[in-house]
Order: sequence, then C-alpha cells, then structure tokens
Amino acid sequence: MPKRFIFIRKSSGIRPSEIALPDFSNKDKALDEKKQPLEVDLDKHELPKWLRGLDAHKANMTILQGLSAKMSENVHFSYSSVMGCFKSNRNTLSAIKRATIDFELAKLFPSPFGHVELSFAGGRTGIVSGYSAPSPQTRNYCYADPDTARSELFKSVLNPQAVNSDNDMLSFLQGKEGLRTSGIRGHEKRRQEAQIESINAIRQRNKKLIALSGSLAKHLPELAPVHLNGGANASTPEKQEAMTEVLISALKAGLTNVVTYTIDDLGTPVTGLPGNETDRVGIHPLGHDEAFGGVPAWKTREQIRISHVNQINTIVEKLKQAPEGNGTMFDNTMIMYFPENGETHHGIGLESPFLIMAGNNCNLDIAGRYIRLPVLGTEGHKTLGNLYTTLLNAHGNPIEHYGDLDLEMARKKLDQSGAIKQFMT
Repeated sequence: MPKRFIFIRKSSGIRPSEIALPDFSNKDKALDEKKQPLEVDLDKHELPKWLRGLDAHKANMTILQGLSAKMSENVHFSYSSVMGCFKSNRNTLSAIKRATIDFELAKLFPSPFGHVELSFAGGRTGIVSGYSAPSPQTRNYCYADPDTARSELFKSVLNPQAVNSDNDMLSFLQGKEGLRTSGIRGHEKRRQEAQIESINAIRQRNKKLIALSGSLAKHLPELAPVHLNGGANASTPEKQEAMTEVLISALKAGLTNVVTYTIDDLGTPVTGLPGNETDRVGIHPLGHDEAFGGVPAWKTREQIRISHVNQINTIVEKLKQAPEGNGTMFDNTMIMYFPENGETHHGIGLESPFLIMAGNNCNLDIAGRYIRLPVLGTEGHKTLGNLYTTLLNAHGNPIEHYGDLDLEMARKKLDQSGAIKQFMT
C-alpha cells in the first residue's frame, strides 16, 4: 500500500504552552515548563480546548514538543526552509539547497502528480509560486484556491481536450531553441535541464491521467458556486472546507500521495470566523496582540487554530471511512500540522511544536503520546532535520541525515545527525 504524507503549514507560531496538556500533574507541568524530557499517554489526559475536535482520534495523535529549527528561517516567515532545513535568505531562489522533505517522500511513493502543493498564502488565486522545492534552486508551483486545484487536478475528467492541448504545447516548448542546453554552462545549463525534465514529467503525467480519467470521475469533488473564479466571496472556513475536499479527493483518486498545504500566512485575509463573522481579521496584527471586533487576540488566534483542526478532523474521518487493503486509507497516512516559523509570532527556532496524526501503518512508534524532547543545547536534543531523517529512514530512504546541522550543537560537539531512534519501530 502507498504511504501518504500531508504537511499543513500555519503562520504566526504555535506557542508551546498552547499545545501543552491542561491537566498535567504538578510534576509533569514543572518538567514541561522547564523544557525537560517528558512523555505521557494522551488517553489519560484532557486535550487543550482547540484540539478537542480530535478527541475521538487521540489514539492516533502525537503532540511533539522540543524540536528546534535554528537551521531554518524564523521570525515571520520560513518560506521554503522549514521543509528543507536550510536558510531561505528571504525567499531567494539561489538559497534553496535541496529538494524539500515532501518531494523526497513523494519519490518513495510515486503517483501521477508526485506531489501536490496547496496554499492560501497572501490571499492569492490561480496557479502561483509555492514554497516546496523539487530540486536545488527550483521553486514549486501551487494551487491557491479550491476551484483552480479542482480544475487542474481533475482536468482529464473536466476537460480532456485541454490535457491534449497541454501535451501539444509542452512538445513545442521542449523543442524551442531556448530550451536547448548545447553551449550553455553552469547554473543556466542546470536550470534549463531541470525545465526540460519538468516538461517530460508533465507529458508523462498527462498520458497517465488520460488513461485514468474513467476511474478519476468517481472521485471528482463538488464545489459550491461561491468558489468559482477564485472564490472572492467565500469566507475563510468555506475556502478551507472546499480545499480540504479537493485534497481528500486527490488522495482517494490516487493522483498524489504527498500534499503540502499552507493553510495561512501573515498576509492571508481571514473572514467568517465564529465570533468575528463580520470582521476581516489580520493574522499579522493578531500576532502583535491587536484585538478585532472586541475579541482579544489570544481568543481569535485560538479560533483560527480550531478552524485548522476542523480540517484535520475532516481528513482523518473521511480517510478512516475509505477502505484500503485490510483497513482504511488513514492507516497508511500521516498528517503533520506545524508552525512554519517556530514557537511564536516572531519565532527564533528554539522550538517548533508538531501535531501529528498517524495511522496504524505509519512505521513510527509515536502514536497516542505527548512527547517533549530534551531542550536545544543539551544531550539528546533533536532538530527538525532529525524528524525528517526519521520519516525518510522509516519509509525506505537510508539517508544519514537530512538537512543542515545546527551550529550551536556543533560548537558543543553534541551528536545531532540521524533519525530519532526511539521513534523507529
């Protein structure tokens, strides 16, 4: 069975106290606040209010605290770096050092699209520049509204002739003088070679989609009219629900096994939140504790997280209802929800809390627990690179270490390479 990975990026941080368990014993609370190693069973504890929408799925949940992300870009934005464990240099293309973790996992479990990126960043629409990277110095594209995502992912069902036209255009582009590499050297040669490889990949994908169009039709998602042409009049929860529907349909149809979903960034306009139905909420001002509609900033931030958790719950429940092998699609799925910039609005990379929902066949021994790892700068501490190395090692890529190393740990001569061994089955 293919394994599936869904990365859900949120902006403005997740404060470690926000994801801590509210009914810790005094001893465990002291350990958690001092950022000392800690592990407890979730079934013996109450979840934070914003996570209670996932109460029925606690057996599949991991709350992971203590991972550092110093090698990634922090403060307001991480751009590509949180997925690739390198500094983004303010989103500079030349700073992309490697294929991001989502693309590496997509190589292990091939599919027609390989990898799909969705985004509500900046309130954009259409097909726009994404944050994932298929290779060094190459930025991915993404679908920025549900209607575009549906139209492009299911094009062979909705408009088969357009797929054939795409193939004709791609053949023309590949043969153009501008895409021939003879006589070109260095970075430009590599760039054009990558472009030709992308064209070849799209042509091959289109052939597969045409052959699969009959089976794809039964998974075609239905969207309300409010989402047509970018969905300018749709509220944020409505947009999230529609994008989640497209995401689930793409997984069920077998179009992809890896999805990266930027569910918001500091420029995403937020409307229609419960308690702020008539206000246009700004995520950046919320990070600076600005109130909207008389509602305190902390409460609105919590409501935003609740709206995110609602989407995660929908994915979990719908995949648990979809048979696969001797179980369900969710058995072979991992969902990772995390702050792209670390532990607060102005993240510094000291901590990057992760919420992980993992099916029974996820190849990791983590489910049903709250886990706090040793703090940065101490023996046994783990970084974002360690987590990604663990994912790759557990699913067939024996890489020694994924991503850049942490300079502070290197100065202290602390071991920081490899997988998180206690997570490996």
